[in-house]
Parts: sequence; structure tokens; C-alpha cells
Amino acid sequence: MALTTEEVEKVALLSRLQFTPQELASLTAELGKIVGYVDLLGEVDTTGVEPMAHAIELLNVTQDDQTRSSLTREEALANAPKQNGEGYLVPAVLGD
Repeated sequence: MALTTEEVEKVALLSRLQFTPQELASLTAELGKIVGYVDLLGEVDTTGVEPMAHAIELLNVTQDDQTRSSLTREEALANAPKQNGEGYLVPAVLGD
């Protein structure tokens, strides 16, 4: 499938991109090659091949959550520049 300059112009418009006529001609040729390669892949016999989301099997590498005790309020506020014993004190941003 060959791309036309008008199709590339439409995609550029939707993408809010502006190209000079020379850039447009170059992009049309380059994108045409890419679309041609994708069309070529469509001719490959995939009978018996299971659909997949990734070319390799991915495993979840995250660690399971483990419960543990958290900091006490005093420990959490120990290094605060300003605090009132219950929480951090910060300057008012929206007024009083």
C-alpha cells in the first residue's frame, strides 16, 4: 500500500505538525516504506501461532507486600523543621 502526500498531510494536520513541501515529500516516501514492510509481514503464514501481547514471556517482578510496623508520630516528626506534635507546620498558601 503506497501512501499519498494527501494522507501524510492529513496525519500531520491531526498531529498539529507543519512540514515544508520537501519534508512532506521525504516523509511520504519514508512512511510508505514502513507501511510496505508492515504489509509484507501480513503475508506471513501464522496458522497455529497463538496470539500474544509480547514476544517473550514476562513475569511480574514485584515483591509481595509485607506488613510491618510503621514509624511512631514522634519518629516521623523528629526531623521536621516545624511541627506541633501532631503534624508538620508549613506556611499558609491560600491565606489564613
